[in-house]
Order: sequence, then structure tokens, then C-alpha cells
Amino acid sequence: MSKSTIESGLKRIAASKPYREALGLPDEVTEEYNLLAQGEYNINYIFTHPITGKKLVLRVNCGSQMHLENQITYEYRALELLEQSGRTPAVYYVDDTKQFINNGVLVMEYLSGHSLIYEKEMDKALAVLADIHSVNIEPQNKGEETVSISGTTLLAPREPLKAILEECEQMAAKFFDYEQADIMIKQKIRKLLDYGWKRLGRRTGVSPYNCIINTELNSTNFLINGPGEQSYLIDWEKPLFGDPAQDLGHFLAPTTTFWKTDTIFTPQEIDYYIDEYIYAVAGRYITAELKERTHDFVPITCLRGVTWCAMAWVEYRQPGRDITNESTARKLEQYINPEFLDRIEELIEA
Repeated sequence: MSKSTIESGLKRIAASKPYREALGLPDEVTEEYNLLAQGEYNINYIFTHPITGKKLVLRVNCGSQMHLENQITYEYRALELLEQSGRTPAVYYVDDTKQFINNGVLVMEYLSGHSLIYEKEMDKALAVLADIHSVNIEPQNKGEETVSISGTTLLAPREPLKAILEECEQMAAKFFDYEQADIMIKQKIRKLLDYGWKRLGRRTGVSPYNCIINTELNSTNFLINGPGEQSYLIDWEKPLFGDPAQDLGHFLAPTTTFWKTDTIFTPQEIDYYIDEYIYAVAGRYITAELKERTHDFVPITCLRGVTWCAMAWVEYRQPGRDITNESTARKLEQYINPEFLDRIEELIEA
């Protein structure tokens, strides 16, 4: 689906009665929807409510990393549960019916701030994470791989490290099957995956506490503000109910920090930031063996980063792709570069 088709559908939903009534908009469309940002799976538009003057974001979903039919509703429900943290955008509207546009959409509040600068603002980001993770939500029902919270079903893998590795295998398979991909890179990625499976036997214990986790903590998903102002975490495409160490491991992993910057933390820095995070939690939940479990997640997270990039590298070469991002395209080349893969191998072997 082209961007022009999406924008045509956007006009239809903006003019629809259910949308306008839910948001308290006047019958006539007078607000303007302008492109705010786009990722690999969503396009975000900003507009100003003509009555309240409040800035809002209309998010159009174009795919699901989680292979969900109700991707945008899943994201909406998770944000509803996290609103009490004060660190995530409030949500006001969701439509997954595809009646007016062939995409799921939600409307949420617009939050200001700038992307996280690792060298200066880690304390603020760690405080955001600590507040979100400390929202203590007790599931009413637990399934094999899901939990039910206030009528909302969230995915909750019983063996998260294994689940990540299985996802890595699925993503890597698309790269392995692509004839134009370099055979040497294929071999390196296969070797990394084999190392990852071996590490499963070395993992630490089970978390005594679970919560809603983001699982995709890139620097651009944080909105950082100045002294005395609140900072936030946005972009909740892939929330799970799981171990907060999974989030912390993703946040500190080199494949994450390198994504939008050139930053890679040393092992000593990673340990320091885990300690700072525990300090920010301030006893609001049990953090026993959190550091050890975080160190389990860091190398496996690196594998996910590499295999996702390998898969996306293939997808970016397919005709008719809905969304492309130039900075992403450039970064993909760096992540499947032999030198970068060698650095990841050293980490996974450690």
C-alpha cells in the first residue's frame, strides 16, 4: 500500500462520525494532519484539536512485528494500563475495524522532548524505566504464553530467552533464503545463533517480579526534557508482560545503543547503569538477581538486533514496500558488516 493510499484512508477516517464523536471534534473537518514521523511499521501524523487546542498524534499501523491481527488495539490496551506511570502517552481512540482505512489507527496525546543523549541523560532514561516497571499489575488469569489484565490479553512468553532465539531463527531464515545475500555473512550469523543457543544453559534464575515491558528501547523512543520536567517513553509496538531485566538488557545492549548513535557501552558502564536503575526503583519491586538476569539478556538481545537487521535488509529490497526509512537503510548495512558481527561474537562468547 502506497503512502498516498494511506493518506486517502486517513481523510476518510478523519471525516467519519465515530472518530469525530469519540474525540469531541466538530462535525466539519477543520484540523490539519501533518506527517510527524514514520518508522518501519507505523506512520504518525500530528494535529491540533480545534476546540481544546491540544496537540494529538494519529498513528497509522502498517504491519506487526508480533504477527498480530489486532496490532494497534494491543498497543492501545498496553498504554491504557501504563497511564498511571505518568511516563507514557495517554490514548484516546482506537479503530482496528479497517472500515474507513485498511490500517489500524489510534489517537494519543502528543508529548514533547528530545531523543535520549546517552552521554548526558542516562539518569533520566533509567528513571523513566524504573517508574514504568514499578507499575505493579497483577494478572487475573495466566495462560500458556499470555496473561489477562483487566480484560486485556498480553503476550507473556514462559521462556523469554528461548522465545527471542526462536524469533531470531525466523528472521534469519529470510536472510539465509535470499540468494543475493553474502554467503560469508550468512555463515557468521549462523555461527552467532549457534552460540546463542549454547548460552541458554548458562542463564540465571526466574524473575520474582513481572510487569509490562517495552522490549524496544532505542534512544529515539525516549522523550527527554529539562530539569523539573517529566521525560517519557513512547512507541509501544511490542509490549510484553515479563521480566524487567529483558527491557534493561535491551536498553544497554550494543545493538540498541548503536542503532541511532555510535555509542557502545563498556561492560563497566553496563554494570554501573544497572546499579543506577536499581537505585531508581527504590524498593518498589523485588530486584533480586536483576543484574545477573540483565547480563543474560544483553547477548541474546544482540542476536535479535542482528537478525532483525538481516531480515529488514532483505525486506528493503522488495518492491512495493509500504514504508522505507533512509537512516534505517544505512544502518542495516552497518549491522551486517563483518567487523560489527565480529564484535557481537566476542560479546556472545564472553
